Amino acid sequence: MSQQPPTRGGAPSRRPDASMSLLTNVMDHSLDDGYAEAAARKRAAGGAAGLPRTLRGRLLLGLGLVLAALVVTVGASQARESAPVLAKEREELIDRINDESDAADRLEKHVESLRDEVGRRQDAALKDNGTDRVRLLGLLSGASAAQGPGVRLVVDDAASAQTSTGDGPRQTTDFSDIGRVRDRDLQRVVNGLWESGAEAVAVNGQRLTALSAIRAAGEAVLVDNKPLLPPYTVLALGDGPRLKDRFGRSVDGRYLDRLHKDYDIRVKLSAEDSLRVPAAPAVRVRSARPQTPAEKQPGAQPKTQSNTENPAGKGTS
Repeated sequence: MSQQPPTRGGAPSRRPDASMSLLTNVMDHSLDDGYAEAAARKRAAGGAAGLPRTLRGRLLLGLGLVLAALVVTVGASQARESAPVLAKEREELIDRINDESDAADRLEKHVESLRDEVGRRQDAALKDNGTDRVRLLGLLSGASAAQGPGVRLVVDDAASAQTSTGDGPRQTTDFSDIGRVRDRDLQRVVNGLWESGAEAVAVNGQRLTALSAIRAAGEAVLVDNKPLLPPYTVLALGDGPRLKDRFGRSVDGRYLDRLHKDYDIRVKLSAEDSLRVPAAPAVRVRSARPQTPAEKQPGAQPKTQSNTENPAGKGTS
C-alpha cells in the first residue's frame, strides 16, 4: 500500500473542507452583511435611547410608573374588600333558601292537617247518609289517606354504573347509564303492583292516582311533576304476602329481578303489617248530582254520582 510523501515544513496545509466552499460560506455567513450592519446600528440606537435623557422625560416616566403601581394597588385592595361581601351575600342567599324550604315544609304540614280536618267534618256531616260510600270513593280516588297492610318495595341505583355488553331489557340508546333507575322502570313497577292487587300506591310519599304520570326530565325522575331522588320507596296497600307473591311472579316483577341481576339495580321487597300512604295533593271534585227525594228516604241506597280529577282506576303512565 503506497503512502503519501510527507509535506515540507514551509508548505501551507490544505483545509479538509476546501471542496465544500459554498456550504462553508453559507454556514459562516448565514446573515447578509448589510442586514448584520443594520441590526447592529439598531441595537446601538436602542441602547442609547432606552431611557429619556431630559429631566422632563424622566419625571414623566416616573409619574407613569407611580400611576401604574397605584392602579394595581387599588385593584388588589378592592378585590380583598369585595371578597367578604360576596361571601356574605352567598351565605345570606343560602339562609334564604333554607328559610323558604322550611316555610314550604310547614305549609305542607298545615295543608295535611287541614285535609284531615276536612275529612273529619265530612264524615260528621255524612254520618247518617253515605259515609262508607264517600270514604270508599276517597280511598279509590286518592282524595284521602289510607292505612293498612301491604308491601314495601325499595328500588335504588346500582352502587357503580356498568357498561352494557349484551341484549337485555335496557339495551337501548336511551340509557346512557344503565346502572340508574329510570322513569320507565318505576312505571313498570307501579303498574305491576296495580295489576297484582294493590289498592293504594305511593312513591317517596307521593300518592299515585289514575291520572298520575311518571316522567323523566334530564336525569331526574318526576312523579306528577315533582322531582324525586333515589332510593325510591314504593308503598302498596293490600294483602301483603299475597301481593308480594303475585308481584314477584308477574312480568313486571321478573323485569325488576332481571334489572337486579344484570345491572346491579338494588331491590328490596318486603311484606308489612301496617303502612300509610298520604292523600293525593291535587284532587278536586269536578261535578256531582244531588240525591233525589226517593234516595233520601231512610234505608235507601245512596246513588250520588261524582266525577273527580282522579277517578277510581289503575295504571300509571
